[in-house]
Amino acid sequence: MQLKDRVVLLTGAKRIGAALAKEAAAAGADIALSYKTSRAEAEAAAAAICQLGRRAVCIKADLSDAADCRAMVDETVRQLGRLDVLVNMASLYAPTPFDNLTAAEFDRGLSVDLRAAFLCSSAAAPHMRASGGGRIVNIADWLPASGRTRYKGFLPYYVAKGGVIALTEALALELAEHQILVNAIAPGPILAPDGLADDDVKAVEEATPLGRWGGGEEIAKAVVALVETDFITGETLRVDGGRHLQ
Repeated sequence: MQLKDRVVLLTGAKRIGAALAKEAAAAGADIALSYKTSRAEAEAAAAAICQLGRRAVCIKADLSDAADCRAMVDETVRQLGRLDVLVNMASLYAPTPFDNLTAAEFDRGLSVDLRAAFLCSSAAAPHMRASGGGRIVNIADWLPASGRTRYKGFLPYYVAKGGVIALTEALALELAEHQILVNAIAPGPILAPDGLADDDVKAVEEATPLGRWGGGEEIAKAVVALVETDFITGETLRVDGGRHLQ
């Protein structure tokens, strides 16, 4: 599938999402961006898309709410006319010590990182089916893709992202007959988290065989590649500079 004149919905417009929005727009796609609290970031990304001559819409949605997930998809189709590509990238990434982890916090993590990917995919599939096919790309993580936990304090995140990989495989099988291809990206050291100490930034670089952080553009290029393929489905692609090799 070529991106020219297609419609792409991104659940999340910050950092990597903004880079992906620009990459897809540069390839000729119109973009819908969802946000919950990051309206300014979404509008900035939309402005950059419009400068490239493509259409962009920003849609507020709480992805922990099933009705909001469906409404977001339907609003994308209403404003942009169709839906060809869904990228599930909304995520909660904040450490919580195990002894302080509550059931509510565990459920919240899985709700945004895993359940929302299912809900948005379920809402998007009928629109893709009606136009003869589509692409769904889920954002997982290099750690569960490599079978390692490594970092304490991220239990819900790790479990959810492992679930995203399983969801990707199951959705790929369910939707293959409709020519809806489903794959996942498992990022490694792409962008340093806000507030990460310089020593920790350097330690990650030293632990990565390529010796550097990748940058959001690397995820954008990988997503575009999975959109353009017509014969890869159910796969999880690590984009981690070889981090999993160490």
